[in-house]
Amino acid sequence: MFVFANRNKTRIKILFWDGSGLWSCAKRLSRGTFSWPKTTEDQSGALRILSEELAMLLNGVDLDKTRSRNWWRKAA
Repeated sequence: MFVFANRNKTRIKILFWDGSGLWSCAKRLSRGTFSWPKTTEDQSGALRILSEELAMLLNGVDLDKTRSRNWWRKAA
């Protein structure tokens, strides 16, 4: 899956290969912007995020102000 944002961060496009064809999805905001995660210069704008982080990004959560926590489940 490849996710792209325009320069103004008001539009996101997603390309997904399902094995038989290419899916193209887009979301445009009428107000506000997506809070695109920051990257370092050596990454040239590319980054890897989890599916949960993509869902949060599409729902308006600022990923720079959140953090993932280590958690565990007790074995049964």
